Amino acid sequence: MTTVRLPLFPLNSVLFPGLVLPLNVFEERYRAMMRDLLKTPEDESRRFAVVAIRDGHEVSPSAPGMPDGTAVPDRGPAAGFGDDPLAAFHEVGCVADAATIRERADGSFEVLATGTTRVRLLSVDASGAFLTAELEELPEDPGDEAGALAEGVLRAFRQYQKRLAGARERSLSTGADLPDEPAVVSYLVAAAVMLDVPARQRLLQAPDTASRLREELKVLRAETTIIRNLPSLPASDLTRGPTSLN
Repeated sequence: MTTVRLPLFPLNSVLFPGLVLPLNVFEERYRAMMRDLLKTPEDESRRFAVVAIRDGHEVSPSAPGMPDGTAVPDRGPAAGFGDDPLAAFHEVGCVADAATIRERADGSFEVLATGTTRVRLLSVDASGAFLTAELEELPEDPGDEAGALAEGVLRAFRQYQKRLAGARERSLSTGADLPDEPAVVSYLVAAAVMLDVPARQRLLQAPDTASRLREELKVLRAETTIIRNLPSLPASDLTRGPTSLN
């Protein structure tokens, strides 16, 4: 088992390998994380782990018990995640490689990172200025018939795009430039389809690429049928919040 210890950035969203993650970092615990990452030489990877929050808040409450103005704000690296941060997060996350970490004049940071490798969360350490975690790197097993499944998912995804474009009365990408490598297809589709966090999390932690693609095929067919039978598309933006309030 290959393990690694990295800074931990919990989010109310799921990061997939190969996907870009923009972050607006303003909380002190995450500012401290970025300052620490900037100590890493530019020619080395500036890595941190992203996990989806199961129970808790991405941004710590300003004062528990509001509107009681005398309440003491919950502070510290584990603020908002309860007494056991490990239980507050989903078990499988993704390593992010920060290509850009830019500090603003007010001390906040603009960060642009890319998901790289899936990891399993083993333990969480809240003793420092920011959360760190011991993580087990997860291999990407192709599984059975991943190639054929990827082709089917791409066909279903293009049909989904066409239905979505018609429902929204605007054009979307035709998908002509979509990749054909099964693992890449599985993660791209997982990120692109309108799903809530638990559904995205299930796709991230699928045991292999083929299993993820099979689940996506079911989802795409179901969603396409729903869109086709709706007179208008619901407010999808309600299920696709910003990447991070941080």
